[in-house]
Amino acid sequence: MLTSQEALDRLKQGNQRFVNGESSIPHLISQEQRSLLTADQNPFAIVLGCSDSRVPAEIVFDQGLGDLFVIRVAGNIVAPSQVGSVEFAAASYDCAVVVVLGHSHCGAVKATIETLRNPNHGTSNNLMSIVSRVRPSVEILMQTELKDDLNKLCEHAIRSNVFASVNQLRHGSAVLEHLIEQGKLKVVGAEYSLETGKVEFFDF
Repeated sequence: MLTSQEALDRLKQGNQRFVNGESSIPHLISQEQRSLLTADQNPFAIVLGCSDSRVPAEIVFDQGLGDLFVIRVAGNIVAPSQVGSVEFAAASYDCAVVVVLGHSHCGAVKATIETLRNPNHGTSNNLMSIVSRVRPSVEILMQTELKDDLNKLCEHAIRSNVFASVNQLRHGSAVLEHLIEQGKLKVVGAEYSLETGKVEFFDF
């Protein structure tokens, strides 16, 4: 089992290979490799990321089949099903780290900003369930001078939303809190740049 720091280092090293165009993972997985994982899995890290098609965690971190336990949902939000998924992986496998992975130009954050700026614009109840979870991270920023610069507002809101999700995972689950207190689990935030391919990890 890797420590949380060793797991983070492995993710950082993989991302650097991805940025450099030096991926170590073959695009084609052999039948033998797949067969080895049919009986069990033991990922070393959990990634809660956005559903955006441009941010596949395994590729971004240059990891292979069975290496990461990935949960993807628009806006990398934390709802009960996401918390349950993280709890399951943290309790079942040798995962010492959870990474909440946001990304630049996040559509869920942009949709939330648009909804707050145009509250009468029709939005489905299902989409609103996502917007409502991103909303607190955006709403507070729209009370500052950032409201006059949509690009900067979006940039800050993306990070604010990552911080909110990290905080929810750290303090919204007795299971995860216990693992964190025991030093068996670390929850961190990060942001992927669509422009550069680089993942920036945040210190809290």
